[in-house]
Amino acid sequence: MARYKVILVYDGTHFFGFQRQAEELKTRTVQAEVEKALRKLGWQDRSILAAGRTDTGVHASGQVIAFNLEWKHATENLLAALNANLPPDVAAKTASKTVPDFHPRFDAISRKYQYHIFCHPVRNPLRERYAWRIWPDVITTNLQKAANHVLGGHDFRAFGSPSKPGGITERNVFKSCWRAEHEDLVYEIEADAFLYHMVRRLVKIQVAIGQNLVDVETFEEAIRGSKQTEVLGLAPPQGLFLVEVVYPE
Repeated sequence: MARYKVILVYDGTHFFGFQRQAEELKTRTVQAEVEKALRKLGWQDRSILAAGRTDTGVHASGQVIAFNLEWKHATENLLAALNANLPPDVAAKTASKTVPDFHPRFDAISRKYQYHIFCHPVRNPLRERYAWRIWPDVITTNLQKAANHVLGGHDFRAFGSPSKPGGITERNVFKSCWRAEHEDLVYEIEADAFLYHMVRRLVKIQVAIGQNLVDVETFEEAIRGSKQTEVLGLAPPQGLFLVEVVYPE
């Protein structure tokens, strides 16, 4: 018996999030599909371990899971066998043996997300599967000014909720920036951990700043907690990607 670490990539469009739901809900989730594939390989535990839970419609290119398995073949054969049993919108990118007590969530030192937007007055169903279409256009310098205020340690209670009632809402953000990528604008953020809906709320208000609907100073005061600011809601899920979970070397 060995513990394996697997990096998953998936298209979240047709999933009701990552986490397996109660059986009576009969919803399709990434976790349920992965566990179904593992059972065909002899896996017998009740649940895999995961680095985090992505929402309905959110994608991932760097989700990390771990599980124990009695596997008598090479690790590359496990990768091939797992992919042979997964549906087309989920794939195992890498598989490796790890230490017996490795936990993808609690051993992580940071997580990286990216959010994609594009600015155009006309709908584009092909692009909008993986990005949020924005119109009117945004002023990119305003986006970056707002992103700079996110850096560092802050109480992000105005932008998300903890995993349990009364949980800590302070987070340390190591990277927060916008960049052009082909025809998209991409927001990249890395932090030690994230609150529920935190990235999508940060994107929503930054886009409003980019469109001159909210001023940067109001956003800064909300980040510092010195002013009660109404956060404008959530950016849609399809632009969000979990791209990497970082562990100590």
